[in-house]
Amino acid sequence: MAMVRTGPQTPGRRQRSEGKRADILTAATALFVSDGYELTSVDAIAARAKVSKRTVYDHFGDKQALFQSVLVRVNEAVVATVRAAIDQELTEGRDLREALTAFAMRVATEAFPSSDYVTFRRLTSQAWPAPPVPVPASTHEQPERILEDRFAKLAADGEIRAGDPHWAARHFTALTILLALDALRDDPAGAAIPAIIANGVEAFLRAYR
Repeated sequence: MAMVRTGPQTPGRRQRSEGKRADILTAATALFVSDGYELTSVDAIAARAKVSKRTVYDHFGDKQALFQSVLVRVNEAVVATVRAAIDQELTEGRDLREALTAFAMRVATEAFPSSDYVTFRRLTSQAWPAPPVPVPASTHEQPERILEDRFAKLAADGEIRAGDPHWAARHFTALTILLALDALRDDPAGAAIPAIIANGVEAFLRAYR
């Protein structure tokens, strides 16, 4: 039997395909968060996305691959938020105390409360059985690594004394952002966050300057 060859996608057809893919990811994200991985079926995802089950398989292969794609999508959104905060707050020539404070405040008040961060935490939690596949490699670009790179530049420029930027970034995060996250769990309004971050930045600078 002769193979049926399909021509290149037209712009309109490509746009419709990308729209369906986005709809599937959105539907899958909502169902994985609300029902968990094991209880979410491809049929339910297809119904919510208003596409056929075959369309889901055509775009993603299987449910495990779809779950991985959801993780990648949400992680990329979180990373983009943190990267923007680093690029726009930890700028060259800015007073370091002011820059570190502004960066930590922005992450605590924008990245943590964001639906993308909450979704990523829910999807990677152990509240329900996770798929028996490794986390996609692209989700390994975590905010901590981006911050580590910027701290390496700060050390190279003489702004901080850090023989190991990895540990400098971890110490900074522990003194500021992680404490702010703990405070947000008890007080979603975040009234204590400015003081937590100010004290954390001061402690970090005493150790690394």
